[in-house]
Amino acid sequence: MKTIGITGGTGLIGKHLSALLTAKGLQVIIFTRRMSLKKAPRGMSYAHWDETRKECDLAALRQLDAMVHLAGAGVADKRWTDKRKQEITDSRVKGTRFLVDLLREHGDKCKTFIAASATGYYGPYHPSDEPFTENAAPYTDFLAATCRDWEAESHKAEAFARTVILRFGIVLGKESGAFPQFAQPVSLGVAPVLGLGNQVISWIEVDDLARLISFAIEQPHVKGIYNAVTPDRVTQRGLIKAIATAKGGYRLPVHVPATLLKILLGELSTEVLKSCAVSADKIIKAGFTFRHPHIDGAVKAILKPEKA
Repeated sequence: MKTIGITGGTGLIGKHLSALLTAKGLQVIIFTRRMSLKKAPRGMSYAHWDETRKECDLAALRQLDAMVHLAGAGVADKRWTDKRKQEITDSRVKGTRFLVDLLREHGDKCKTFIAASATGYYGPYHPSDEPFTENAAPYTDFLAATCRDWEAESHKAEAFARTVILRFGIVLGKESGAFPQFAQPVSLGVAPVLGLGNQVISWIEVDDLARLISFAIEQPHVKGIYNAVTPDRVTQRGLIKAIATAKGGYRLPVHVPATLLKILLGELSTEVLKSCAVSADKIIKAGFTFRHPHIDGAVKAILKPEKA
């Protein structure tokens, strides 16, 4: 039985991924600072990991056949002060450097390294442009520079493991992230339109992302950088409309001007208002098939009541 390690495994993506992998009969070790967690579900265990203190359970690390590295401070969790920006960068760049060094020295069995990145790597998209492919140059703002340096540390794993870097789009899931922030006001009868609402969002439904990561683990021909987004891009206004439709009808549009967003969010508002159209062609050509490639179907799947 293969053993898969996951850093950041207690977050939205990690929870869905670990459930998928254990359902496939794989053993999963979640590397986390939260050692106060209750007993792990069947097929899972927890191991200590703290990149800030340079601490890791080496015995657990030595068991791994593959490592999925998702850990990093939340980009949109807090206002981007200088301190918060440093936390975002360090958790990704220094954290990845620490992990890759550990795997090089102690992870002899680990021959596959799957690393997260983000479509924040790319710059603003203009309607006359082609969607960004994996060959595009990084943009020059804070988030793009962070992604560039983050990926540079992940590339160092290529010396000893098949390495896959996935640039995540906006991840849509019921529990956390962008989706509930949009869905909650819709439930209250309003449809928030941010700025003009025409900014393009490249997205992926969370279970599809878990399947994509699993695909990258399983398929030896998959290596290098891939955009982890669906082929169906949507505007912010279109996403709100899809949520409202799935919830049963019209909602009153409430426009939030760009100037107000800049006051409330500071520099983070540039990401909220930025269009980012990203190509999914490479991962599709590699053989991956999306279950929820279109926004209407994805929203219905997310909002579907859970079975009792």
